[in-house]
Amino acid sequence: MKIKKIYVPIALATTLAIGVLLGGMLNYPEQKGGGFITGTTGGKGKLNKLVDFIESEYVDDVNTDSIVDITVNSILEKLDPHSVYIDKKEMEQVSQSMKGDFVGIGVNFYMYKDSVAVIKPLPGGPSDKAGIKPGDRILYANNYKLFGRKLPNDSLYSQLKGEEGSNVQLTIYRKSDRRKFKVNVTRDVVPIKSVDAAVMANPQTGYIKINRFAETTAAEFRTALAQLKKQGTKALIIDLRDNGGGYMEQAVEIADELLPDGQVIVKTKNKKGRVDTTRATETGSFETGKLYVLINENSASASEILAGAIQDNDRGTLVGRRSFGKGLVQREMPLGDGSAVRLTIARYYTPSGRSIQRSYKEGGEAYFNDLEKRYESGELYAADSIKIADTLKFKTLKGRVVYGGGGIIPDAFVPLDGKHGNEALASVMQSGVVSYFVFEQLDKNRKEFAGLNQQQIADKVTKGDLYFAAFNAYLGRNGLVLNLDKQKDMVKQYLAAEFVKQLIGEQAYYSMILQHDSMIKEVLKK
Repeated sequence: MKIKKIYVPIALATTLAIGVLLGGMLNYPEQKGGGFITGTTGGKGKLNKLVDFIESEYVDDVNTDSIVDITVNSILEKLDPHSVYIDKKEMEQVSQSMKGDFVGIGVNFYMYKDSVAVIKPLPGGPSDKAGIKPGDRILYANNYKLFGRKLPNDSLYSQLKGEEGSNVQLTIYRKSDRRKFKVNVTRDVVPIKSVDAAVMANPQTGYIKINRFAETTAAEFRTALAQLKKQGTKALIIDLRDNGGGYMEQAVEIADELLPDGQVIVKTKNKKGRVDTTRATETGSFETGKLYVLINENSASASEILAGAIQDNDRGTLVGRRSFGKGLVQREMPLGDGSAVRLTIARYYTPSGRSIQRSYKEGGEAYFNDLEKRYESGELYAADSIKIADTLKFKTLKGRVVYGGGGIIPDAFVPLDGKHGNEALASVMQSGVVSYFVFEQLDKNRKEFAGLNQQQIADKVTKGDLYFAAFNAYLGRNGLVLNLDKQKDMVKQYLAAEFVKQLIGEQAYYSMILQHDSMIKEVLKK
């Protein structure tokens, strides 16, 4: 795997833009329907006539669908950064992600070199039941060859997905036994989790990580919270870092679990000036315990609705860095051919009445590249570098001053890990590079880790420099020259956590990684 040298702030800004497009732009009601009213007069009539003229008279054959796509995108670019067109292919992927499940064989995998390599089958899922193991290569799905072809993802997924209850015969190569065999797998519903982890940060404090707000998020949250309460949770940390948003109603449902009856959760205001106010109901499973919400510069949209509701009602403490700043609500408008437009239909306001939407007057590119400005200004390293419009003052329920006009400023600031100008290492350690490296190490000799528990795996990786040195060499071979020695312990801990993740699972991973998380440390000091 070749990894090009990168300028980390730019890379992170690009990641943020993608995350917000796939998450933040989805801050719209969970309802279907809507659409465009077509006409034959004025501007709309001109567009229809132009397409007709091109189809009937233009000298060459032209795909008018592609012209229409360009036109739609051009129109939406004139509106706001979150009113977007989604073509049929992309719509299918986004819809599936937000649905919360799909029908498939239930494996996490890499395209490793030229083949599909299983990282881990989903526990209790179709592949797990069929006996597929980590490290197995999937060579064929029925008679369709999957290796040595550099298949695009949509072609690969189409072979592994299917109807619920349908069968697929997989040809497997098990490297550890050096044998090839066939196995029948019955496809089933596979959940796409939006709650990554629910673990105890200490004996009294529970931790829940939410990666997006999908159709099942509130239900997942309630299940996770119930589990943590059984383990003795008296205080709760909700981690919304890098959560680009999703369905507004899911964030509202979670806020309702945390706020007393009658407190305002969010207000929305549409084009006609209609204001809708959503309040907490009398039901709620965690309305009194200590509460902390973690946010950062990638927390957007529905994440900000939840964070704003907690802050403005003085229900809990927000910890981290200023959030993204998206205060617009979208609705999905199907266009009849599988594509859709997500159109901004309202602005939302936190309970105190503030809009946290950042300005987009300089255009979409500048809007999504705001993260670079935050790096350059030093905002991610010092709270006093945050630039806010101090005229946009609002008050929380207990009279604390909060500000609108550009994201949510946390109550307790925690800087980005690493010194200003030296972000590359922390970024790499939280990227897919570590995951890929660990998979390679396990693939060389998986039996060496067989039967080890979480602590034994961690000790094996952190005691001595074997894996540290191998990772350093791996980065060098792939064009990333970093000084790892100054933060050797941190590197070892991240490597150990990733080994645990691939060998045991997500919950074990988070129970390890949280011990070294600067925001968690800030919370546990309180």
